[in-house]
Parts: sequence; structure tokens; C-alpha cells
Amino acid sequence: MSVARMLTGDRPTGRLHLGHYVGSIANRVRLHRRYESFFIIADLHMLTTRNRREDIDQVSGNAREMVTDILAAGVDPDRATFYLQSAIPEVGDLNTLLQNLVTVPRLERVPSLKDMARDAGKEEMPYGLLGYPVLQAADILCVKGEVVPVGRDNAAHVEVTREIARRFNHLYGPVFPVPELIPADTPSLVGTDGATKMSKSRGNAIALSDDAATVRRKVLGMYTDPNRVRADVPGTVEGNPVFAYHEVFNPDRDEVADLARRYRAGRVGDVEVKERLIVALEEFLSPIRQRRAEIEADRGLVDRLIVEGTERTRQEVRQTVLEVRRAMGLTGAYQQVRRRAERSRRRTDAST
Repeated sequence: MSVARMLTGDRPTGRLHLGHYVGSIANRVRLHRRYESFFIIADLHMLTTRNRREDIDQVSGNAREMVTDILAAGVDPDRATFYLQSAIPEVGDLNTLLQNLVTVPRLERVPSLKDMARDAGKEEMPYGLLGYPVLQAADILCVKGEVVPVGRDNAAHVEVTREIARRFNHLYGPVFPVPELIPADTPSLVGTDGATKMSKSRGNAIALSDDAATVRRKVLGMYTDPNRVRADVPGTVEGNPVFAYHEVFNPDRDEVADLARRYRAGRVGDVEVKERLIVALEEFLSPIRQRRAEIEADRGLVDRLIVEGTERTRQEVRQTVLEVRRAMGLTGAYQQVRRRAERSRRRTDAST
């Protein structure tokens, strides 16, 4: 019995952070041994919001950092295929063939696209960003992905993929599986500023690779209850980023409950709550840092994984695109023209 395929990945914009972990990486670590797993380094998607030459020049370095973070988080390199999106031009071919199966109004209803444009400082929606979900559909369908772990932001994107797969199969025959979504246990993680979700560009992120001193500095500077001016003032736990992090990363549930109870009663200070969070985060991050050091010590490992994975994936994608073209009748159209041209050439040769 064949093993179902999983497709997931990230844009290579730098090192990954705790928000990435709770939104998608934890699911990948949990699932990657259950499925045949493809991990995309989505540099073409990066171009929709970051397309300066300086951004592109950083792709190779950021790709290595990203893969290192994923491996350090617990993904087994022997059970994962990493590949660079831009090194497989056939993905663009498939994107072209799929883009006519969805309408502009449907894409405009994807809620995260406007947020992405705003966060990137775009006054108007670039064409490529509007088509982001279609390219994402090509990513998933090019390897015939059957399951996709998603955070909240990407769920609507993958729903477009499901619609495109069904539409294609209806028009041309059953080529694609309709992928299933596997949602994250924690859809998103608020940033240390308490204002928006965690993001490298906003400077409110704790990276998986941050050292202990950096983590401590960031936690001690975290936003808490703005109305709590002293430790003896009752505080609000709900919506408090420090307690949100405790809920996710502190395995001592009794301690979390005790801190919340005392915080509401004005019997514990913010510093103590943060100090306990620092301990919990260190217990979580220390093994990741250790694995990262081991991976980095094997010089060339990550580069080999990316090259070997890209070559293997390109073979898969070429086969998929050929199946798609055959199903649509595109190969037949050219063959008919080619045969007529060959007959014409023979007649011309015979008459001379």
C-alpha cells in the first residue's frame, strides 16, 4: 500500500521562530514519519512581497537557515525531501495551466492576501500576490500532495487548491488528489509586543535559534497587562501574551494555573511570571539549539539535502505536468501540427 504524500514549507526570509513552530512545524514533526513528506523552500512566493535583488541574493543563505531550523526542531532528514521552488521551472508551467480554473473574485475573497500586501507596504495588490493561492495550488498538486498541515493564515489558500483540483478533475479526468487540511493545534502565536502575530519583520519574534541571553531579554521585555502598575494590582490573564506562551510552552500545568490564579488576585508580579516562562522556554529550546549545533557541524549536509531533494522533486513534477498536459489534450494539439508539418516537408522534398 502506497504512503500518502504531505506537502508543506515556508518562504526563505530568515530563521524560523516560535510562531512558525506552533503554526506549522510542530505538526510537521508529528506527521512527517507518517507521510511521504515534501518540504518546499518557497522562494517564488517570497517574490510576491520581497523581490529586490538584495532579497533574492539572500535566498540561498536563508534556505539553509530554514532547513536547519526544521531539522533542529525534530524532522528526520532521512524522512523528508527538501526542495527549492525556483529550481523547478515546471512548477511555473503547472501554475499557468491551473490559473484559468479560478476567478479573480474568488481570489479576492482570500482574507490573508490583503494583510500580506499591507504588511509588505504595498499600496496596491501585485498580480503575483493575488495569484499566490494558485501558485500554492501548483506546489501542492505538482507532487500530488494529499495532506497539507496549515496554520490559520494558509487554510483559505489550501481551500483554493481543493477547488482547483476538483475543477480540473471534473473537466479533464482524475489526475489530482483533493488534499486534506491538517490544522495546527495552536493556530497562531501573538508577538512579544502583544499587538499582532509573531513576525520577523515586526521585530516581535523569538527565534528557534536565539541563545539563552536573547530569549531572556525578549521575554523580560514582553508586553503584559498595561493597567497593572504594581504586583499587588489584580491583572488580566486573558489576552496576556506571557500567559499565552505559558499555555503553549510550559508543560507544568499546575504551575501555570497557580500563576494565573495569583496574577488575577494581585499576588504575583510580572517579573516572576516572566522568569517562570524563561525557564519553560529554555527547556523547550535547549534541545533544538543542541540539534542545530550538530547539524551545523556536519558541513554541507543541508546543501546536499536541498540539492538531492530538488532533483528528486523535479522528476516528480515533470511527470505530473506531462500527465496534466495529456489530460488537457495539449500534447495532442502539438503532435497534430507536427505531423502535418512533417507531411508538408516530405512533399516539398519530393518535388525538388
